[in-house]
Amino acid sequence: MEENRARRVVERLRERNVFAHLKLPHAGLTQYGIRVVLPDGREAIWDNDGTAGLEAQVMRDGVLVGFVPSIPGSEHFTDDEIITAVATADYDRPIGRSTPAPGGRPAPPPSPSSLAHRLRSAFKP
Repeated sequence: MEENRARRVVERLRERNVFAHLKLPHAGLTQYGIRVVLPDGREAIWDNDGTAGLEAQVMRDGVLVGFVPSIPGSEHFTDDEIITAVATADYDRPIGRSTPAPGGRPAPPPSPSSLAHRLRSAFKP
């Protein structure tokens, strides 16, 4: 993803309360990406490898713990479609999914769980 587009997408994700940041390119690459910090300490790195399709690696402490495979047709996504795909991705599976809604578009994001629910699920015996 080119830098200006990545910056636009990050800004729009933040407007949707997604904790997103610009991911600078690796040495030798000119492609920028998007880093999404997840509530449980993981992070998803979107489109930083120079491939055409949109995909993400889910990392915890620098270790790969999951991924969202390349989304078919994403090489032609508009900014709005990228934003929807990143915001609605299911990061809780080892292989995440960008669940399409009727019409082939990603589903709207689920409503956020309450703080009490997140705390209860984090401290299960």
